[in-house]
Amino acid sequence: MLQLTCQNLALGYEGKTVVSDLSFAVNAGDYLCIVGENGSGKSTLMKTLLKLKAPMSGQILTGGGLSSTEIGYLPQQTIVQKDFPASVREVVRSGCLNRCGFRPFYSKAEKRMAEENMERFGIADLAKRCYRELSGGQQQRVLLARALCAARKILLLDEPAAGLDPKAAAEMYGLITDLNQGGITIVMISHDIAASVKYASHILHIGSQSALFFGTTPDYLESETGRIYAGGAPPPRMSGADCGHEQDACPRAEGEGEQA
Repeated sequence: MLQLTCQNLALGYEGKTVVSDLSFAVNAGDYLCIVGENGSGKSTLMKTLLKLKAPMSGQILTGGGLSSTEIGYLPQQTIVQKDFPASVREVVRSGCLNRCGFRPFYSKAEKRMAEENMERFGIADLAKRCYRELSGGQQQRVLLARALCAARKILLLDEPAAGLDPKAAAEMYGLITDLNQGGITIVMISHDIAASVKYASHILHIGSQSALFFGTTPDYLESETGRIYAGGAPPPRMSGADCGHEQDACPRAEGEGEQA
């Protein structure tokens, strides 16, 4: 069942187009990873999917009766967010705010949902702890539990393993995979292409038109883009014009920045 369909999207900011002619679809139960180099438009696309930003052209259609109250979101953390002075229980419960509408309190069902999600992610014993006192991995578990309180059908994740040590990152990917296998559709931005091709069912690679790809993970690995970015081959060398430097001063010029 189709949940999201993006047709001929052009995305950008301040009148500058970052990516164009972008079309892809997300079905119920998919695990889609959005990959690409810095500045390729991944975060802009996420904001557009969340309706925080309008596309420059094209359209986004929803299906299966999907509504905004059924979409959970785990953003990248800022320094301010990491220092948020609230208890773990308060942070997790705040994921239910969209369900509350104009009601100024949480229902018994919403409180129970928050408790169940804390149990699910192994943070129930931290319920009374201050969020800012937790480790990075614990904080991400709290934010994932919070996002799940909002997500009935789709979970949007922006670099959920960023800044985590390898063990915590592997645990986070395991939790996300469990959610997907339990019926939650996953749409995740990631710089970790190795993890993306390991866990995702579909890959959306955005950037230049020559690198643009959408399809299943096996098809991505067989594609020219997948062979370059996920197969161990180095990405094509950028010219000074491509990377915004003068040709003679480009740090990517032949031999510069390389170590013996």
